[in-house]
Amino acid sequence: MTFSILARDKDTKEIGGAAATGSYCVGGWVLRGSLNAGLSASQGASASTLWGEQTLDFLESGLNARDAIYKVVNVDEGKEHRQLSCMTLDGDTFSFTGNQNTNEYFHHAENNLVVAGNMLSNKKVISEMVSYFKVSSGNLATRLVETLKKGEEAGSDIRGLKSSSLLVLHENTAPLTLRIDSSDKPLEDLSSLLNQVTSGKYADWTKTVPTKNEPNKF
Repeated sequence: MTFSILARDKDTKEIGGAAATGSYCVGGWVLRGSLNAGLSASQGASASTLWGEQTLDFLESGLNARDAIYKVVNVDEGKEHRQLSCMTLDGDTFSFTGNQNTNEYFHHAENNLVVAGNMLSNKKVISEMVSYFKVSSGNLATRLVETLKKGEEAGSDIRGLKSSSLLVLHENTAPLTLRIDSSDKPLEDLSSLLNQVTSGKYADWTKTVPTKNEPNKF
């Protein structure tokens, strides 16, 4: 029911994720992140928010991406109906896709990048997202949103799109977490919201708030 991307900017060390789906509230369901662990994206025919949170706990304990995912997946009787991706703070990635998800489903994982989806019009959705992100330039947040747009153009969720979300984390900046919970054009709305919060007085204010590296900033 969803396609998602997790990625790390090798230059800035930012980590971020973005997701879109043909149902409501993808931001609440799919993306999880922590500057003590990394990122996760939990989705599928029977999505489990617990999977994403548990994966971050295992990453924080020191497990690599593959071991963290299998630690979560192997004990779940519903695993074949779910899909899970994760990325560590240094860019190690892994993804699992259960074989009872709705066709088409696919995932791609490499260092600093993991893209996954299910209930897709075709598997080209994932390959086009991967190809676009790897040649894209600019700030991570914009690249992630534009990559979602490429997924939509390549075939999207078989139902079209209803919601979208973005999460970007860095130890020197405030977290950027945006959600479009219900819209007929969720990627356009997400792109517009991103532009609004990264410019003008709001953007100036975010530079004054505490960060991981400056917890007492004011």
